[in-house]
Amino acid sequence: SVATSASRSVTALNPLVALLRDHPALLGTLSLQSATLTVPEAAQSFVLAGIAQGSRRTPLVVVVATTAEADRVAADLSTLLGEDQVDLFPAWETLPFERVSPSVETMGRRMRTMWHLQDPDRAPAVLVASARALVQRLGPHVEDVEPIVMTRGERCDQTEFLNALIAAGYRREYQVEHRGEVAVRGSIIDVFGSTDDEPIRIDLWGDEIERLTTFSVSDQRSDRDLDRVELFPCRELLPTDAVRARAEALMASAPWGSEQWQRLADGETFDGMESWLPWLADDGGDAAEHVLLDLLDERAQIVLLEPRRIRSRASEILLEEVDLAASLATTWGADSSSELPRLHQDFDRLLTRTSAAVWTMSSLAEVGSALVVSTLPWALAAGDGDQLTRQLSQLSAEKFRVVVAAETPSSAERIERVLRERGLGYSIVAEGGAALAEPGSR
Repeated sequence: SVATSASRSVTALNPLVALLRDHPALLGTLSLQSATLTVPEAAQSFVLAGIAQGSRRTPLVVVVATTAEADRVAADLSTLLGEDQVDLFPAWETLPFERVSPSVETMGRRMRTMWHLQDPDRAPAVLVASARALVQRLGPHVEDVEPIVMTRGERCDQTEFLNALIAAGYRREYQVEHRGEVAVRGSIIDVFGSTDDEPIRIDLWGDEIERLTTFSVSDQRSDRDLDRVELFPCRELLPTDAVRARAEALMASAPWGSEQWQRLADGETFDGMESWLPWLADDGGDAAEHVLLDLLDERAQIVLLEPRRIRSRASEILLEEVDLAASLATTWGADSSSELPRLHQDFDRLLTRTSAAVWTMSSLAEVGSALVVSTLPWALAAGDGDQLTRQLSQLSAEKFRVVVAAETPSSAERIERVLRERGLGYSIVAEGGAALAEPGSR
């Protein structure tokens, strides 16, 4: 990730979250270690944002059933809280045992999240993850991996820096074009970080970093100056001494995979090496069943969004893996009578090694709900100005505080014009997203 002097602007909808601060049920719930919340689906992201702002626990880890839901919830929360407050822990795009590596960006983002969780000052306010991302076992000791940090003005040994990048899974190329690549031209080092959107150019003067910049892949020209750069690994399975020793032992106990074990024992990095993670993490210790939620302590809070769906999805993932293992054992020549080590864990395993507070949130009321949020459906009024003004007039007459948020300035202007033409009183309180929810505003 790249650190610059420019600060990000707060999202326009952020002030809306303040409307939940005085909700009596929410205030009485925030201190609980466990709670069951009933919130309609349309309001769940809004309530989650309120919990994130009102709770003293951090980070708030939101668990959902599917990857698509994780993307949607993360996008909603980014709109309400700001992009720099929300992180998404992605799942691998590959199937268990598939001899293809996940994308460099996915592995880099996962490694970055694990590093952030080690320090509350680095941890995001909210972390969103799907069931597949959370039931997957972590690589051996990946939570201990540190990013490679480069700061302008500091000293840098070029050879040591390149060796560190290669050990972290970066590939040396003639010219940098994709994430996970590094190239050297004299005293200039180009590197495309696994979590970055732009490659980085490091200009050395002797052994001092004289300049750090982003540059364009298309024309290779330097662009923005930077003060500091964090480069995260490109691999979630790194050839550490422990991994190499485990691979060496597997050559005797599982000779059917001796070709792969030998490459791993030699410290090689190659496409598809992550498919062997279950064997290399299966050392009989706690690391054999390590999952992301194990990294959370009592300062964190977990919210299971629709827990029944999460449990069902986790079960489906395990069944898929069992079926794949049974089919592949024969083709590999492995002992079909013994169960292959699994990449994924049971749902019941997820919360056994964390002391974080655990809440559940469902759209259907359950017995013992500590917080119930009621919402009313909004009738579609696309292209019908009269219906829109009738709905707004009714809400205003019933003493509701009404906030109209538009996606674009032109949409806001059209809504303003309709309100003016229909004679409905209003005041603009969010010019440029400055203050959406001032007390008493409509």
